[in-house]
Amino acid sequence: MSRRVVITGIGVVSPLGVGRGPFWDGLCVGKSAIAKPTIFDASGFATKLAAQLPGEFSAKDFVPKSYRKAVKVMARDSEIAVAAAKLAAEDAGLVTRGSLDGAPGTPTYPSDRMGCQIGAGLINAETDELTSALATSTNELGAFDYRKWGAVESDGGGGGMNNLQPLWMLKYLPNMLACHVTIIHGCEGPSNTITCAEASGLLCMGEGMRVIQRDAADLCFTGGCESKVNLMGALRWTLLNRLAPCAETDSPDSIVRPFDPGAKGTVLGEGGGLVVLEEREKAVARGASIYAEVAGFGAAHSPPPAYEEIRTKQSLSNDDQPGDGVRFAVEAALADAGIAAGDIDAIVPTGSGIREEDVQEAAGLRAVFGERLARVPMITVTPSVGQTVAGHGGIQLAVGALAVKHQHLPARINAGTVASGLNAGAESQRPAQLKHVLVVSTALGGQNAAAVLRRS
Repeated sequence: MSRRVVITGIGVVSPLGVGRGPFWDGLCVGKSAIAKPTIFDASGFATKLAAQLPGEFSAKDFVPKSYRKAVKVMARDSEIAVAAAKLAAEDAGLVTRGSLDGAPGTPTYPSDRMGCQIGAGLINAETDELTSALATSTNELGAFDYRKWGAVESDGGGGGMNNLQPLWMLKYLPNMLACHVTIIHGCEGPSNTITCAEASGLLCMGEGMRVIQRDAADLCFTGGCESKVNLMGALRWTLLNRLAPCAETDSPDSIVRPFDPGAKGTVLGEGGGLVVLEEREKAVARGASIYAEVAGFGAAHSPPPAYEEIRTKQSLSNDDQPGDGVRFAVEAALADAGIAAGDIDAIVPTGSGIREEDVQEAAGLRAVFGERLARVPMITVTPSVGQTVAGHGGIQLAVGALAVKHQHLPARINAGTVASGLNAGAESQRPAQLKHVLVVSTALGGQNAAAVLRRS
């Protein structure tokens, strides 16, 4: 486990733009991509804004010519992952099976020394695709009929289920993100998918780190991607009371307010970030540019937030929500890196703007940093790109690595009143000395992950 792991490539697909350049530039100037969505009609929801990818995004622009037919059976989540992986591979200067696309050449690494761990969500079915099949399973009164939906050929031609495309289920399996990436780039080493909501991407980064440390691979694609900007995603999160009510005319900068006791919720986004992790000596030997070293990782679990109890509180500093899961994950990451809390120069928190979850995250960080937390700057990304769920950890990881590389803190959007003891209010971009940056991901189900990035 003495092998050191570094980040050599970053691929970000976000509402601020496709690629790390537009993403980082947008963050630095304090741009928010929250707007009226055009890929689904949100007019019937209390939350009428979201953060969707710009333009006509398609994975066809990011896959080898020989693989373009496969895009037809990719959910949007998989398309995002495929694009992020290509961007990360190019950024790392890698030659892979995908970049060769049948042409003569030798990949940078043998296939069995390349792994892939990508965090994913429970992929939402496309509304038109599903409802076109559901419409063929109604009775004479126009109501949905389960018998017609599940009818077999002997019942008279088959039921509505048979009107789904033949590979419909294959399209929506969470592991298809990693599946397509591994096929394209020839990653035949350890591969895994973790579906733990917002913590998925960072948990996968930890898995990729350990894979390399135990010498099961020399390189791993890792991070997370997801799209919740669709009818089903909006419906589920509305029922969970996690979204901030807003009108189409509301200022995008005013809606998502991380660590504000009066925050009303978050806004859905889509996108993700994948990074290339490499064993340090091999990366240096091939002349790769290093963003940061992944010096430590930790994970822990805690009970989900007690929503109704927290809603009655007037402060984020209450003692009823100790944030033990966050604390344990951060302490484990610090111990793994061999440093103390006082060595951390900046934090990239989840900071979703969902008050009940921000309570636990803030409490966990206070337990680790104490009064010093007020002097440690936070880098919050949710007000800029929305809550990208499984993609959030990958985006946070990319932000942390870019901040370390550039020795710079991007601007921070926050129209709220931040709870005392937290350095998370509105702020302009500025240079900073960043040797260690802490990335923290929390999730609705109580999963927590933390990583320490070190300047290399």
